[in-house]
Amino acid sequence: MGEKIPMVEFKDVSKIYPKMKNPAVNHISFEIDKGDFCCLIGTSGSGKTTLMRMINRMNSVTKGEVLVNGKNVKSFNPVNLRRHIGYVIQNNGLMPHMTIRDNIILVPKLLKWPKEKLAGEAQKLIQMAELPESYLDRYPTELSGGQQQRIGVVRALAANQNLILMDEPFGALDPITRESLQNLVQNLQVRLGKTIVFVTHDMDEALKLATKVVVLHDGQLIQVGTPEEILHHPANDYVKSLIGEERLSEAKYETVKVKNVMTNPIKIDLGASLPDALTMMKEHRVDTLLVVDNSDHLKGYISIDDLQRNYSNASSVSDILITKLSTVGPDEYLRDNFSRIMSRNKSYIPVIDGDNKLVGIVTRASLVNVVYQKIWGDKGHTQNNTEKEAN
Repeated sequence: MGEKIPMVEFKDVSKIYPKMKNPAVNHISFEIDKGDFCCLIGTSGSGKTTLMRMINRMNSVTKGEVLVNGKNVKSFNPVNLRRHIGYVIQNNGLMPHMTIRDNIILVPKLLKWPKEKLAGEAQKLIQMAELPESYLDRYPTELSGGQQQRIGVVRALAANQNLILMDEPFGALDPITRESLQNLVQNLQVRLGKTIVFVTHDMDEALKLATKVVVLHDGQLIQVGTPEEILHHPANDYVKSLIGEERLSEAKYETVKVKNVMTNPIKIDLGASLPDALTMMKEHRVDTLLVVDNSDHLKGYISIDDLQRNYSNASSVSDILITKLSTVGPDEYLRDNFSRIMSRNKSYIPVIDGDNKLVGIVTRASLVNVVYQKIWGDKGHTQNNTEKEAN
Protein backbone atom coordinates (compact mmCIF):
# COMPACT_ATOMS: atom_id res chain seq x y z
CA MET A 1 0.00 0.00 0.00
CA GLY A 2 1.18 3.54 -0.77
CA GLU A 3 1.87 6.20 1.83
CA LYS A 4 -1.25 7.83 3.25
CA ILE A 5 -1.55 11.39 1.92
CA PRO A 6 -3.06 14.00 4.29
CA MET A 7 -5.96 16.09 3.02
CA VAL A 8 -4.09 19.23 4.15
CA GLU A 9 -0.49 19.64 5.27
CA PHE A 10 1.26 22.74 6.58
CA LYS A 11 5.04 22.49 6.16
CA ASP A 12 7.01 25.12 8.10
CA VAL A 13 4.50 27.80 7.07
CA SER A 14 4.95 31.49 7.88
CA LYS A 15 2.97 34.58 6.94
CA ILE A 16 4.72 37.95 7.25
CA TYR A 17 3.02 41.29 6.63
CA PRO A 18 5.40 44.21 5.92
CA LYS A 19 3.95 46.56 8.54
CA MET A 20 3.59 43.96 11.30
CA LYS A 21 6.34 43.60 13.90
CA ASN A 22 5.82 39.84 14.32
CA PRO A 23 4.74 37.18 11.81
CA ALA A 24 0.99 36.53 11.69
CA VAL A 25 1.87 32.84 11.39
CA ASN A 26 5.31 31.60 12.36
CA HIS A 27 6.93 28.28 11.26
CA ILE A 28 3.82 26.12 11.62
CA SER A 29 3.74 22.43 10.67
CA PHE A 30 0.93 19.89 11.13
CA GLU A 31 -1.32 17.59 9.11
CA ILE A 32 -5.08 17.23 8.69
CA ASP A 33 -6.11 13.73 7.64
CA LYS A 34 -8.99 12.92 5.31
CA GLY A 35 -12.22 12.76 7.31
CA ASP A 36 -10.86 14.88 10.18
CA PHE A 37 -12.93 17.57 11.84
CA CYS A 38 -10.08 19.95 12.66
CA CYS A 39 -10.76 22.98 14.85
CA LEU A 40 -8.26 25.85 14.86
CA ILE A 41 -8.67 27.69 18.14
CA GLY A 42 -7.08 30.72 19.74
CA THR A 43 -7.79 34.25 20.84
CA SER A 44 -8.10 37.16 18.41
CA GLY A 45 -4.83 37.65 16.52
CA SER A 46 -3.61 34.11 17.12
CA GLY A 47 -3.35 33.41 13.38
CA LYS A 48 -6.13 30.84 13.03
CA THR A 49 -8.08 32.55 10.22
CA THR A 50 -4.85 33.55 8.44
CA LEU A 51 -3.76 29.91 8.50
CA MET A 52 -7.08 28.55 7.27
CA ARG A 53 -7.30 31.05 4.40
CA MET A 54 -3.92 29.86 3.13
CA ILE A 55 -5.58 26.56 2.21
CA ASN A 56 -7.72 28.14 -0.52
CA ARG A 57 -5.14 30.84 -1.35
CA MET A 58 -7.21 33.71 0.00
CA ASN A 59 -4.01 34.43 1.93
CA SER A 60 -0.63 33.88 0.31
CA VAL A 61 2.16 31.89 1.93
CA THR A 62 5.32 33.89 2.71
CA LYS A 63 7.49 30.89 3.60
CA GLY A 64 6.93 27.16 3.60
CA GLU A 65 4.29 25.08 1.81
CA VAL A 66 0.59 24.34 2.13
CA LEU A 67 -0.39 21.07 0.45
CA VAL A 68 -3.88 19.86 -0.45
CA ASN A 69 -4.02 16.18 -1.34
CA GLY A 70 -0.24 16.22 -1.58
CA LYS A 71 -0.07 19.13 -4.05
CA ASN A 72 1.21 22.61 -3.27
CA VAL A 73 -1.70 25.07 -3.40
CA LYS A 74 0.53 27.40 -5.45
CA SER A 75 0.32 24.89 -8.31
CA PHE A 76 -3.47 25.38 -8.56
CA ASN A 77 -5.33 28.16 -10.32
CA PRO A 78 -6.74 30.04 -7.26
CA VAL A 79 -10.25 30.44 -8.71
CA ASN A 80 -10.47 26.77 -9.68
CA LEU A 81 -9.05 25.76 -6.28
CA ARG A 82 -11.74 27.73 -4.43
CA ARG A 83 -14.51 26.20 -6.52
CA HIS A 84 -13.43 22.78 -5.27
CA ILE A 85 -13.16 23.75 -1.61
CA GLY A 86 -16.31 24.58 0.35
CA TYR A 87 -16.25 27.83 2.34
CA VAL A 88 -18.62 28.98 5.08
CA ILE A 89 -18.31 32.36 6.83
CA GLN A 90 -20.05 33.93 9.82
CA ASN A 91 -22.62 36.01 7.93
CA ASN A 92 -23.43 33.09 5.56
CA GLY A 93 -22.33 34.96 2.39
CA LEU A 94 -25.63 34.43 0.56
CA MET A 95 -26.43 36.66 -2.42
CA PRO A 96 -29.49 38.70 -1.33
CA HIS A 97 -30.78 39.21 -4.89
CA MET A 98 -30.75 35.46 -5.66
CA THR A 99 -33.22 32.80 -4.55
CA ILE A 100 -32.11 30.07 -2.17
CA ARG A 101 -32.12 27.67 -5.14
CA ASP A 102 -29.75 29.89 -7.13
CA ASN A 103 -27.56 30.45 -4.08
CA ILE A 104 -27.22 26.72 -3.48
CA ILE A 105 -26.32 25.80 -7.06
CA LEU A 106 -24.05 28.80 -7.69
CA VAL A 107 -20.76 26.86 -7.73
CA PRO A 108 -22.09 23.80 -9.64
CA LYS A 109 -23.47 26.24 -12.22
CA LEU A 110 -20.04 27.84 -12.59
CA LEU A 111 -18.66 24.33 -13.05
CA LYS A 112 -21.20 23.91 -15.91
CA TRP A 113 -23.24 21.07 -14.46
CA PRO A 114 -26.23 20.00 -16.64
CA LYS A 115 -29.63 21.50 -15.69
CA GLU A 116 -31.11 18.17 -14.56
CA LYS A 117 -28.22 17.59 -12.17
CA LEU A 118 -28.50 21.15 -10.83
CA ALA A 119 -32.19 20.66 -10.02
CA GLY A 120 -31.51 17.41 -8.21
CA GLU A 121 -28.65 18.97 -6.25
CA ALA A 122 -30.85 21.82 -5.00
CA GLN A 123 -33.50 19.39 -3.74
CA LYS A 124 -30.90 17.16 -2.08
CA LEU A 125 -29.21 20.04 -0.30
CA ILE A 126 -32.37 21.69 1.03
CA GLN A 127 -33.21 18.31 2.57
CA MET A 128 -29.75 18.17 4.12
CA ALA A 129 -30.41 21.62 5.59
CA GLU A 130 -33.59 20.16 7.15
CA LEU A 131 -35.70 22.90 5.57
CA PRO A 132 -38.87 22.61 3.41
CA GLU A 133 -38.38 22.33 -0.35
CA SER A 134 -40.64 25.38 -0.78
CA TYR A 135 -37.81 27.50 0.67
CA LEU A 136 -35.86 27.05 -2.57
CA ASP A 137 -37.93 29.80 -4.17
CA ARG A 138 -37.53 32.22 -1.27
CA TYR A 139 -34.91 34.93 -0.89
CA PRO A 140 -32.37 35.03 1.98
CA THR A 141 -34.13 37.94 3.74
CA GLU A 142 -37.25 35.77 4.06
CA LEU A 143 -35.35 33.27 6.24
CA SER A 144 -34.17 33.59 9.83
CA GLY A 145 -30.48 33.99 10.60
CA GLY A 146 -30.19 30.35 11.60
CA GLN A 147 -31.98 29.17 8.45
CA GLN A 148 -29.71 31.34 6.28
CA GLN A 149 -26.68 29.82 7.94
CA ARG A 150 -28.05 26.31 7.29
CA ILE A 151 -28.14 27.23 3.60
CA GLY A 152 -24.60 28.58 3.85
CA VAL A 153 -23.44 25.26 5.33
CA VAL A 154 -25.04 22.99 2.72
CA ARG A 155 -24.04 25.31 -0.12
CA ALA A 156 -20.44 24.46 0.77
CA LEU A 157 -21.30 20.85 -0.13
CA ALA A 158 -22.96 21.72 -3.44
CA ALA A 159 -20.15 20.73 -5.80
CA ASN A 160 -19.42 17.59 -3.79
CA GLN A 161 -16.35 19.19 -2.24
CA ASN A 162 -14.45 16.89 0.10
CA LEU A 163 -12.76 19.76 1.95
CA ILE A 164 -14.82 22.42 3.74
CA LEU A 165 -13.44 25.55 5.42
CA MET A 166 -15.57 27.23 8.11
CA ASP A 167 -14.58 30.60 9.59
CA GLU A 168 -16.42 31.07 12.92
CA PRO A 169 -19.71 30.26 11.13
CA PHE A 170 -21.94 30.27 14.23
CA GLY A 171 -20.41 33.11 16.24
CA ALA A 172 -23.26 35.58 15.67
CA LEU A 173 -26.12 33.17 16.49
CA ASP A 174 -28.07 32.69 19.71
CA PRO A 175 -27.06 29.64 21.83
CA ILE A 176 -29.94 27.34 20.85
CA THR A 177 -29.66 28.09 17.11
CA ARG A 178 -25.90 27.71 17.36
CA GLU A 179 -26.25 24.33 19.05
CA SER A 180 -28.70 23.18 16.38
CA LEU A 181 -26.26 24.12 13.60
CA GLN A 182 -23.35 22.48 15.41
CA ASN A 183 -25.36 19.26 15.47
CA LEU A 184 -26.22 19.64 11.77
CA VAL A 185 -22.58 20.11 10.76
CA GLN A 186 -21.40 17.28 13.00
CA ASN A 187 -24.00 14.86 11.61
CA LEU A 188 -23.27 15.83 7.98
CA GLN A 189 -19.51 15.48 8.51
CA VAL A 190 -19.86 11.99 9.99
CA ARG A 191 -22.44 10.86 7.41
CA LEU A 192 -20.63 12.23 4.34
CA GLY A 193 -17.03 11.73 5.50
CA LYS A 194 -16.01 15.29 4.62
CA THR A 195 -12.84 16.94 5.94
CA ILE A 196 -13.68 20.14 7.80
CA VAL A 197 -11.29 22.88 8.95
CA PHE A 198 -13.21 24.99 11.46
CA VAL A 199 -12.01 28.27 13.01
CA THR A 200 -13.40 29.13 16.45
CA HIS A 201 -12.47 30.99 19.64
CA ASP A 202 -14.89 28.88 21.71
CA MET A 203 -13.23 25.89 23.39
CA ASP A 204 -16.61 24.28 24.17
CA GLU A 205 -17.41 24.34 20.45
CA ALA A 206 -13.99 22.94 19.53
CA LEU A 207 -14.15 20.09 22.04
CA LYS A 208 -17.67 19.17 20.98
CA LEU A 209 -17.06 19.12 17.22
CA ALA A 210 -13.41 18.28 16.66
CA THR A 211 -11.55 15.05 16.10
CA LYS A 212 -8.37 17.18 16.06
CA VAL A 213 -7.79 20.46 17.93
CA VAL A 214 -5.03 22.90 16.92
CA VAL A 215 -4.28 25.57 19.53
CA LEU A 216 -2.63 28.78 18.27
CA HIS A 217 -1.31 31.86 20.10
CA ASP A 218 0.43 34.94 18.68
CA GLY A 219 1.09 33.12 15.40
CA GLN A 220 2.68 30.15 17.15
CA LEU A 221 1.50 26.53 17.17
CA ILE A 222 0.98 25.64 20.84
CA GLN A 223 -0.60 22.19 20.79
CA VAL A 224 -2.17 19.66 18.41
CA GLY A 225 -4.22 16.75 19.71
CA THR A 226 -7.57 15.05 20.12
CA PRO A 227 -10.11 16.73 22.44
CA GLU A 228 -9.21 14.14 25.11
CA GLU A 229 -5.49 14.90 24.81
CA ILE A 230 -6.08 18.65 25.01
CA LEU A 231 -8.35 18.23 28.06
CA HIS A 232 -6.13 15.87 30.00
CA HIS A 233 -2.69 17.04 28.92
CA PRO A 234 -2.83 20.80 28.22
CA ALA A 235 0.59 21.93 26.95
CA ASN A 236 0.85 25.07 29.10
CA ASP A 237 -1.04 27.68 31.10
CA TYR A 238 -2.35 29.34 27.92
CA VAL A 239 -4.11 26.12 26.88
CA LYS A 240 -5.42 25.71 30.43
CA SER A 241 -6.84 29.24 30.33
CA LEU A 242 -8.62 28.50 27.03
CA ILE A 243 -10.09 25.33 28.53
CA GLY A 244 -11.00 27.01 31.82
CA GLU A 245 -11.00 25.63 35.34
CA GLU A 246 -14.60 24.49 35.10
CA ARG A 247 -13.99 22.55 31.90
CA LEU A 248 -10.83 20.97 33.37
CA SER A 249 -12.79 19.74 36.38
CA GLU A 250 -15.58 18.47 34.14
CA ALA A 251 -13.06 16.31 32.28
CA LYS A 252 -13.53 13.86 35.15
CA TYR A 253 -16.86 12.91 33.60
CA GLU A 254 -15.44 12.06 30.18
CA THR A 255 -16.48 8.40 30.26
CA VAL A 256 -20.07 9.17 31.27
CA LYS A 257 -22.51 9.52 28.39
CA VAL A 258 -25.92 11.16 28.46
CA LYS A 259 -27.66 7.79 28.00
CA ASN A 260 -26.01 6.56 31.21
CA VAL A 261 -27.87 9.11 33.33
CA MET A 262 -31.07 9.84 31.39
CA THR A 263 -34.49 8.90 32.77
CA ASN A 264 -37.93 8.41 31.22
CA PRO A 265 -39.58 11.63 30.04
CA ILE A 266 -43.05 12.85 30.88
CA LYS A 267 -44.60 13.47 27.48
CA ILE A 268 -47.93 14.24 25.86
CA ASP A 269 -49.29 13.88 22.34
CA LEU A 270 -49.43 16.88 20.01
CA GLY A 271 -53.19 16.56 19.60
CA ALA A 272 -54.06 16.13 23.30
CA SER A 273 -56.54 18.50 24.90
CA LEU A 274 -55.58 21.13 27.47
CA PRO A 275 -57.61 19.40 30.23
CA ASP A 276 -55.61 16.23 29.55
CA ALA A 277 -52.38 18.22 29.77
CA LEU A 278 -53.45 19.83 33.05
CA THR A 279 -54.36 16.44 34.52
CA MET A 280 -50.98 15.00 33.52
CA MET A 281 -49.12 17.95 35.05
CA LYS A 282 -51.06 17.52 38.29
CA GLU A 283 -50.45 13.76 38.45
CA HIS A 284 -46.71 14.08 37.88
CA ARG A 285 -46.31 17.36 39.79
CA VAL A 286 -44.52 19.13 36.91
CA ASP A 287 -44.90 22.57 35.36
CA THR A 288 -43.89 21.61 31.80
CA LEU A 289 -44.61 18.71 29.45
CA LEU A 290 -42.62 17.58 26.43
CA VAL A 291 -44.77 17.25 23.30
CA VAL A 292 -44.36 14.46 20.72
CA ASP A 293 -46.19 13.29 17.60
CA ASN A 294 -47.55 9.78 17.03
CA SER A 295 -44.04 8.51 16.22
CA ASP A 296 -42.43 10.04 19.33
CA HIS A 297 -40.69 12.82 17.37
CA LEU A 298 -40.07 15.73 19.73
CA LYS A 299 -42.09 18.78 18.67
CA GLY A 300 -41.53 21.12 21.62
CA TYR A 301 -42.97 21.69 25.08
CA ILE A 302 -45.81 23.40 26.90
CA SER A 303 -45.72 25.21 30.23
CA ILE A 304 -48.28 25.60 33.00
CA ASP A 305 -48.20 29.39 32.56
CA ASP A 306 -49.14 29.20 28.86
CA LEU A 307 -51.73 26.55 29.60
CA GLN A 308 -53.35 28.76 32.23
CA ARG A 309 -53.36 31.85 29.98
CA ASN A 310 -54.88 30.00 27.01
CA TYR A 311 -57.08 27.44 28.75
CA SER A 312 -60.36 28.96 27.59
CA ASN A 313 -59.43 29.85 23.99
CA ALA A 314 -57.12 27.02 22.86
CA SER A 315 -58.37 23.57 21.90
CA SER A 316 -55.25 21.40 21.93
CA VAL A 317 -51.64 21.18 23.05
CA SER A 318 -50.47 22.16 19.54
CA ASP A 319 -52.07 25.59 19.99
CA ILE A 320 -49.72 26.57 22.84
CA LEU A 321 -46.64 24.64 21.71
CA ILE A 322 -43.20 26.21 22.22
CA THR A 323 -40.88 24.75 19.59
CA LYS A 324 -37.54 26.33 20.47
CA LEU A 325 -35.71 24.23 23.05
CA SER A 326 -32.27 22.84 23.70
CA THR A 327 -31.62 19.09 23.37
CA VAL A 328 -28.80 16.56 23.71
CA GLY A 329 -28.07 13.22 22.05
CA PRO A 330 -27.85 9.93 24.02
CA ASP A 331 -24.25 9.26 22.92
CA GLU A 332 -22.93 12.71 23.78
CA TYR A 333 -20.58 12.96 26.74
CA LEU A 334 -21.61 14.74 29.92
CA ARG A 335 -18.33 16.66 29.71
CA ASP A 336 -19.71 18.47 26.64
CA ASN A 337 -23.05 19.33 28.23
CA PHE A 338 -22.55 19.55 31.99
CA SER A 339 -22.40 23.34 32.36
CA ARG A 340 -25.17 23.89 29.81
CA ILE A 341 -27.56 21.57 31.62
CA MET A 342 -26.73 22.80 35.12
CA SER A 343 -27.00 26.47 34.13
CA ARG A 344 -30.42 26.19 32.47
CA ASN A 345 -33.48 27.53 34.26
CA LYS A 346 -35.31 24.30 33.48
CA SER A 347 -34.88 21.25 35.70
CA TYR A 348 -34.15 18.91 32.78
CA ILE A 349 -33.05 18.74 29.16
CA PRO A 350 -34.63 16.42 26.53
CA VAL A 351 -32.59 13.64 24.94
CA ILE A 352 -33.31 12.89 21.26
CA ASP A 353 -31.85 10.29 18.90
CA GLY A 354 -30.67 10.83 15.31
CA ASP A 355 -34.27 10.73 14.05
CA ASN A 356 -35.38 13.47 16.46
CA LYS A 357 -37.27 10.93 18.59
CA LEU A 358 -37.58 11.64 22.30
CA VAL A 359 -35.73 8.89 24.17
CA GLY A 360 -35.29 10.39 27.63
CA ILE A 361 -34.40 13.41 29.76
CA VAL A 362 -31.40 14.38 31.83
CA THR A 363 -32.32 16.06 35.10
CA ARG A 364 -30.21 18.34 37.24
CA ALA A 365 -30.66 15.85 40.08
CA SER A 366 -29.13 13.03 38.04
CA LEU A 367 -26.09 15.20 37.30
CA VAL A 368 -25.66 16.02 40.98
CA ASN A 369 -25.61 12.27 41.67
CA VAL A 370 -22.81 11.88 39.11
CA VAL A 371 -20.82 14.59 40.88
CA TYR A 372 -21.26 12.87 44.25
CA GLN A 373 -20.19 9.56 42.78
CA LYS A 374 -17.09 11.07 41.16
CA ILE A 375 -16.08 12.84 44.38
CA TRP A 376 -16.80 10.09 46.91
CA GLY A 377 -17.23 6.94 44.82
CA ASP A 378 -18.21 3.71 46.55
CA LYS A 379 -16.56 4.88 49.77
CA GLY A 380 -18.90 7.82 50.05
CA HIS A 381 -21.87 5.57 49.26
CA THR A 382 -20.84 3.20 52.04
CA GLN A 383 -20.29 6.10 54.42
CA ASN A 384 -23.76 7.49 53.73
CA ASN A 385 -25.34 4.08 54.32
CA THR A 386 -23.43 3.73 57.59
CA GLU A 387 -24.65 7.10 58.76
CA LYS A 388 -28.24 6.16 57.88
CA GLU A 389 -27.95 2.90 59.80
CA ALA A 390 -26.49 4.72 62.82
CA ASN A 391 -29.48 7.03 62.84
